[in-house]
Amino acid sequence: MNVNDLVLVQGMRDTRETLDAWSRRRWRVLGKWFLGSAAIAVTLLTSVYVIAEVTHPDLTRFSVIGVHRDGAPRDVGIFLFRNSLVLALHALACVAGFIAGSSLPLSAQHRSGFWRSVHEKAGPLAIAFVIGATTFSLLTQAYILGANTSTIANQLGITPAKLLLVYLPHAIPELIALFLPLAAWLIASRKGEWDQLLAATVVTVAIAAPMLVASVTLEVYFSPELLKHVLS
Repeated sequence: MNVNDLVLVQGMRDTRETLDAWSRRRWRVLGKWFLGSAAIAVTLLTSVYVIAEVTHPDLTRFSVIGVHRDGAPRDVGIFLFRNSLVLALHALACVAGFIAGSSLPLSAQHRSGFWRSVHEKAGPLAIAFVIGATTFSLLTQAYILGANTSTIANQLGITPAKLLLVYLPHAIPELIALFLPLAAWLIASRKGEWDQLLAATVVTVAIAAPMLVASVTLEVYFSPELLKHVLS
């Protein structure tokens, strides 16, 4: 068996063992993920609010569902596509953490010379890249959402706080779903349990997918009705 085959077999074994262990304490594992994801979501929403308050609204005119038009299945598809890209980024962070923290060190043990050095150094560099890319993604999301919130609130003649409150019923489950893989990554990285991240990727994405469908449905069909009530 060559080194790559050995790493693949070990990765599959680690994933099966992790899933078996989690099945015996599933609620504890899920609870930590959801609490971590909720904490990230609250932090992001707080940042969005602060940015919305300090950012000057621009002249961009948004087509707001519930004000200028009704929601449609096409909107559900567009929002799902956008959210799927964010979820994929966070899921890839989990996969990259598994490769960098588990597979590369294992592969390095069975190599020598230059290639051993490459594999030993690649892991920390890959982890640093994941942290940087994820941080950049969160900061970008906070700024864009904050600026858009400021502009839309000004356009509708309400405060950013009131607009965010209207959107909370769909925003909270949506953000928690999106950040589940990231929460799993953070928990595993603190404990050095990189070998569990492949299993975490599979489980968190499986949970997040139906949550996103439900939250996007609320975003298109429920939140606009709530906004109409607030504006009336």
